[in-house]
Amino acid sequence: MGSSDELKESTTDKQNVSLQDYDLNQPISSITGLRQGLTSYGDAHFSLFLRKVFIKALGYSEDSLSRPIIGIINTYSALNPCHSNVPQLIEAVKRGVQLKGGLAVEFPTISIAESFASPTSMFLRNLMAMDTEEMIRAQPVDAVVMIGGE
Repeated sequence: MGSSDELKESTTDKQNVSLQDYDLNQPISSITGLRQGLTSYGDAHFSLFLRKVFIKALGYSEDSLSRPIIGIINTYSALNPCHSNVPQLIEAVKRGVQLKGGLAVEFPTISIAESFASPTSMFLRNLMAMDTEEMIRAQPVDAVVMIGGE
């Protein structure tokens, strides 16, 4: 455990980084979390501002957004019996990420239920792989935990 001075210093560092996001005279130098892969509107500060506005509308604070963002991509579907335990796994992963100081954010990918895929799930597996790769690439995450079934 760190001392209270170390905690205060860490909190101050996070506040300084997040305040730099709003200083138009300072370039956005970090390429982690929300600052990576910004949409190009010709102004990186504006792009980051838009991202923050939209995600803050979901209830995230400036402090939580300054943490490493860990995506939890999963194949859960209520129609897929093989994935019935996925919600519990997601919650366990979220707890672990939060205990280590990260921000856990879940997002879906295609769910394939072998017994419902006709004539076979083989036609859908490549689509699932492409969807998963593109969803990971599109999200502003620092790391990803993938949870699937079968």
